[in-house]
Amino acid sequence: MKPFPKSVKALGWTSFFTDFSTEMIYPLLPKFLTDTLKASPVVLGLIEGVAESTAALLKLVSGYWSDRFNKRKPLVLWGYTISSFWPLIAVVPTWPFVLLLRFLNRIGKGVRTSPRDALIADWTDPGDRGAAFGFQSSLDHLGAMVGPLAAYALLIWAGFSLRHVFLFALLPMIVVFFIIIWGVTDKSKDLGESEDEKKPVADLKSSWIRMEAPFRLYLFSLLVFTLGNSTDAFLLLKLNNEGVGPGGVLLVWSAFHLVKSVCTFWGGRWSDKVGRRTMILAGWGVYALVYTAFSVVSGQAALIAVFLTYGIFFGLTEPVEKAWVADMAPRDVRGLSFGWYNLTVGLAALPASLLFGWIWVKWSPSCAFITGACLAGVAAVLLLFVRETKKV
Repeated sequence: MKPFPKSVKALGWTSFFTDFSTEMIYPLLPKFLTDTLKASPVVLGLIEGVAESTAALLKLVSGYWSDRFNKRKPLVLWGYTISSFWPLIAVVPTWPFVLLLRFLNRIGKGVRTSPRDALIADWTDPGDRGAAFGFQSSLDHLGAMVGPLAAYALLIWAGFSLRHVFLFALLPMIVVFFIIIWGVTDKSKDLGESEDEKKPVADLKSSWIRMEAPFRLYLFSLLVFTLGNSTDAFLLLKLNNEGVGPGGVLLVWSAFHLVKSVCTFWGGRWSDKVGRRTMILAGWGVYALVYTAFSVVSGQAALIAVFLTYGIFFGLTEPVEKAWVADMAPRDVRGLSFGWYNLTVGLAALPASLLFGWIWVKWSPSCAFITGACLAGVAAVLLLFVRETKKV
């Protein structure tokens, strides 16, 4: 495997510093809202629901723009710049301002994600795509590991207030801005392409028609799987119910991202050798086993062990799913293909969490986890019918 191009390396470190900043805030956000700003849990659900739905829709639109104008870096830069306002929740007086800043944060994520993924695919040879996305995901989770540790140190050891910790999270985002300016460039699409490939994308409908049947079935299988893949907040709630306190949650969350970082780095590379479908099926199998275990296991030590095992699932699927999108997407609508992928996963996430929460309350947590495991099995059966296409 050849060394990664400069832009791929830069985008990996951009993900590192962004998650460094974000994960200094995210685990502490519920406490900040309920204790400091006196908001209700309903407000937390409103903020996260609006934020994630916004991001999902914009990932489709930004992918379309990046294809139509053959420019991805400006969208990546603007996306990260908009997200950099998130640490300013350190100075907000009431929860509506948190909603506004979280909304802007997710707008930024929506604007940058599909063009960034397409840019990684643009710069990477087909046989190295899994490794490239694994590299990016690994640094992303490494930043998510460091962020909670930094917040823990500032909060517990240095005696910072929550607001001061949030303000400190602004520093990594400043680094992100300069990495993109100096390290990321667009890949020229002029060489080696036919006249049809050089034409700008006409509209969303025509681009969807361009997608072949395997790609559509792939998205449908992802949709089914995601309906059983609820927010990880429920796993943390399970830990809380077993007596793991706030400090312990920060440390477990950090260790969880360490597992994800290691596994995504190697998982992407392995998919270049053994195939995308094989890796995703293995990952969904791990997911089903973990969710089944969460339905029957009790005790802090056992649950923490299962939770950390859950990180293996991400290593087998996260970079691989993206690499497979790049393999199947026509070159001139690659950004939009990532938009369809991100839209599918993003929009299914909200009903997935609502369904999981409803089953949790209506019947039991065990029933909710078993439902997630069963949906993973159904999705795996669908994935068996998706053929691996020639990489382009």
